[in-house]
Amino acid sequence: MEVVFESELWLWEARKAESWTFVSLPVDVSAEIRDRAGGLSRGFGSLRVRVTIGGSTWRTSIFPDGGRKAYVLPVKRAIRKAESLEAGDIAAVTVEVVDL
Repeated sequence: MEVVFESELWLWEARKAESWTFVSLPVDVSAEIRDRAGGLSRGFGSLRVRVTIGGSTWRTSIFPDGGRKAYVLPVKRAIRKAESLEAGDIAAVTVEVVDL
């Protein structure tokens, strides 16, 4: 399953000195992924994905976020730097769910 969407990068403060940058998958797409996964998941409910933002493609996982009712995708620093992105920017994202 492959989805293309635009999303704003946002910060999750894990600890005082640590933060993670994410984008959220659309709620309707997340519901479809959950339905197709049929309970299949890895640690923390994650699913393996291949992601493209701009000219960067990498493998990672998406994670369910009950508060947002959507999967969230971590965007590592190397990708943000390569694509000149920071929290608050909008990114065009392609996600291919590998586990389905």
